[in-house]
Amino acid sequence: MSGKVVCVTGASGFIASWLVKLLLDRGYTVKATVRDLGDPKKTEHLRALDGASERLQLFKANLLEEGSFDAAFDGCECVFHTASPCFFATEDPQADLIDPAVKGTLNVLNSCAKISSIKRVVVTSSMAAVAFNERWTHDVMIDETWFSSVDFCERNELWYALSKTLAEECAWKFSKDNGIDMVTINPSFVIGPLLQPTLNLSAAQILNLINGTTYNPNENYRWVNVKDVALAHILAFEVPSANGRYCLVERVTRCSEVIKIIRELYPTIQLPQKCTDKEPVYPRHQVSDKKARSLGLDFIPFETSLKEVIESLKEKGFVSF
Repeated sequence: MSGKVVCVTGASGFIASWLVKLLLDRGYTVKATVRDLGDPKKTEHLRALDGASERLQLFKANLLEEGSFDAAFDGCECVFHTASPCFFATEDPQADLIDPAVKGTLNVLNSCAKISSIKRVVVTSSMAAVAFNERWTHDVMIDETWFSSVDFCERNELWYALSKTLAEECAWKFSKDNGIDMVTINPSFVIGPLLQPTLNLSAAQILNLINGTTYNPNENYRWVNVKDVALAHILAFEVPSANGRYCLVERVTRCSEVIKIIRELYPTIQLPQKCTDKEPVYPRHQVSDKKARSLGLDFIPFETSLKEVIESLKEKGFVSF
């Protein structure tokens, strides 16, 4: 794909940084947007990537500023829209999560609709926009036909899931109404090596376990490696037949299983002995990987991903043992 020009929004983030890296490795010219070009925490790790000096251009753009993506998208064949707030705790979900996710996505797609060179838009959604509905009962198999329910998310105050659900709903409607060829990538908790200097949400989950946070051994979590997520975005552009949504989950584990694997990998870590014995909030389930594998993905095993994120947390000074 040497010579092709693409754009990545929110390029300083965990997934987006890996996406930029893999795109550069494949010979793409990458235009990348960040909120603040003057913040070294958002730009230095991108400028340090192999090929960045020759084929990476950084642009300032804001999700809530209409037209701010136009210059970055000009001349691109694909836009990878990853920019969206990713956290759970908020006192103002509308301002902190929902508006940036929904209005930001529509702003990005509106800019895409103006650019005739764009052949496909790949949007980073989430399993949070897939699984949260009344169908989620014990031992179900979740796949791309599932959609989270706005009512379910509101009733249970799942504000991040609500933001991703509303953003994806709006994106599908806009793309259909405006003739945009759009694909969504719906990853679960994403772990693996950190390129950015800051701590992201999913790596923080592992850090909390290492630091002794009380945990529920019965709780169920979905995991996937960041390199697989970045590659899935690229394949969603490169594979002509790619369409619709792609759920990305390599493994569904209980929290107790995560602790067990960490103990096997790092016997000297003093992991938490304390735990609660509540019923899990989310029933045990599986997620189909059939459609994701049809792109050509061969998932990195969870044990490898877990070791990679812990080594990365050590390397960046978030934990020492």
